[in-house]
Amino acid sequence: MFVYNQLAGKGQIVAYLCEIIDIFTKAGYLVTAYPTQCRQDGLERIKNTAHRYDRIVVSGGDGTMSESVNGLMQAKKQVPLAYIPAGTTNDFATSLEIPRNMLEAAKCAVEDCLFSYDVGSLCGKYFCYVAAFGAFTEVSYQTSQSAKNVFGHTAYIFEAIKRIPKLEIYDLLVEHDGETIRGEFLLGLITNTISVGGMKKLAKSGVVFDDGLFEVTLVKAPGNLLELQSLVNKFLFTDISSKYFVTFKTSQLKISCDSEISWTIDGEDGGSYKQAEIQNHKQAIHLVVCPESFSVAEDQPETGLPQEV
Repeated sequence: MFVYNQLAGKGQIVAYLCEIIDIFTKAGYLVTAYPTQCRQDGLERIKNTAHRYDRIVVSGGDGTMSESVNGLMQAKKQVPLAYIPAGTTNDFATSLEIPRNMLEAAKCAVEDCLFSYDVGSLCGKYFCYVAAFGAFTEVSYQTSQSAKNVFGHTAYIFEAIKRIPKLEIYDLLVEHDGETIRGEFLLGLITNTISVGGMKKLAKSGVVFDDGLFEVTLVKAPGNLLELQSLVNKFLFTDISSKYFVTFKTSQLKISCDSEISWTIDGEDGGSYKQAEIQNHKQAIHLVVCPESFSVAEDQPETGLPQEV
């Protein structure tokens, strides 16, 4: 089954559709093509029909991929999942070294190289690579699709600039692995990726996609505008070694606040909670990867992959 969002990015999937289906057909697949009609449509389609297919390929932005993972997790069916990136930022594809060229990604999608990938959940909602709260995290899903199509990644920057005067500070209790952290924070990122919002290497080091651990980054609230400027500069240059950042790895954590906090998951609305519980589901799905571009895949004989493809 080929599920695609024809509006993602600048709609370039339409120009390659016939060639992509031809690649799948030549690989021996009988293809069902399904263009999503609205948000969550891809999720419902995959959840309800995954059991009918030998492989699922999705094309769209990070939100489309996130929907697909949600659908597959809810279907409780281990069907290999491949991705053809077609969005504006494509953090997920960057981390997994999936080609940006759609035809090259389609060729990878029919490979027999599988990788067991961790999936996260926030209060029961699954996510691929990031759950976040605080400064600018709502920018991605509140930026209109038409603006993203015209301006690309710059549209996110325009939207973020408008929100600087409205930054909120959260008084949080963070619990993980027997440790308690209390303080005022501006931003929180729970990630399994090397790229968030197009910024690479936000996690300090050692990002492993199948180790059952998140990389957590909490940004402390600055004391004044001068400190805020310094913090923003460090963040833009992905310098998270200063006094403003708390970082650690964990398989699960709980974040509590006296008021509701709005979350995003994979750049989409993740809901609002006073108490958020985040969990890592180790090696929960089987991703189809390109053996020549994703070096980790070569070392995966014992990661619970299916014996037959």
